[in-house]
Amino acid sequence: MTGIHTRPALLPQAIGRYRVDLVLLLVAVVWGGSYLSAKVLTEQASVVAVLALRFLVAAVALLMVWVVRRERLPSRRAFGVGVLLGVTQASILWLETQGVAFTSATNAGLIISLTIIMTPVLESVAARRWLPRPFFIAAVLAVVGVALLVSGNGFAQPNVGDLLILAAALVRSVHVTMMGHLMRGRSDSTITLTLLQALVGAVVFTAFDVPGLVQAVTTFNLAAWIGVLYLGLACSVFAFLAQMWAIRRTSAARASLLMGTEPIWAVLVGVSLGSETLGLIGAAGAVLIIFGTLWGQRIEASHRLGG
Repeated sequence: MTGIHTRPALLPQAIGRYRVDLVLLLVAVVWGGSYLSAKVLTEQASVVAVLALRFLVAAVALLMVWVVRRERLPSRRAFGVGVLLGVTQASILWLETQGVAFTSATNAGLIISLTIIMTPVLESVAARRWLPRPFFIAAVLAVVGVALLVSGNGFAQPNVGDLLILAAALVRSVHVTMMGHLMRGRSDSTITLTLLQALVGAVVFTAFDVPGLVQAVTTFNLAAWIGVLYLGLACSVFAFLAQMWAIRRTSAARASLLMGTEPIWAVLVGVSLGSETLGLIGAAGAVLIIFGTLWGQRIEASHRLGG
């Protein structure tokens, strides 16, 4: 009799868990498609103009959320943290968008996934708590995968776009590590901090290329505006809010693992919609990157939880 009553009781919990997993996977899918959208837009306008529009759209939407939720004005410290994180976030997106203008969306989505490997290394150095040896084996596999990926059908030096995406992965790792230390033990509103970051990006990129922004606004067709809204609303506002909602309902390790599938979706979108090709060596590199990053992520999560 106990089993009969227990199974129906567990059913809503299982449905709720899978709903959270689905939301996190959707975030990964959305981010995976961002590289192709950015690449298409940078063929029609300057990188700075595209970023200005992305941040402006995100800032307006986040401001509306901020007002509806009746968030309080940030303290002086929270304001400083938001501005600092806004500068690093703007740097990351400039490197990513500038990089994807010179390389394929597939390469960009795969190389940026090295953040999953770089971030735990930086955090372990800062905490002086070393990761287990298998983690570094996974990291080496991921790095070898990048070498194969950028070689294409023959070994060659990576182009400037690949190097910019690699730099973006490093800066993103620094950004995530710094954000963790600055926000640890603080009750600052995440929405307020994210709004501040969006406002910093909007102001900086608008100021750097006003003529390019005006030209983009006046020349973009419907497809281009859909791309802008996708980057600003789906990849920034929705992804942030959905991520925040889901992480509160599942473990950090499970959330990281699900969102770590981003490079897989970047490959699928780039190959299917962007008509990009990997070649045999590039495909082998993609497999190594995905395997190495996901394996390293699981090792790091187990090590952190075990500690």
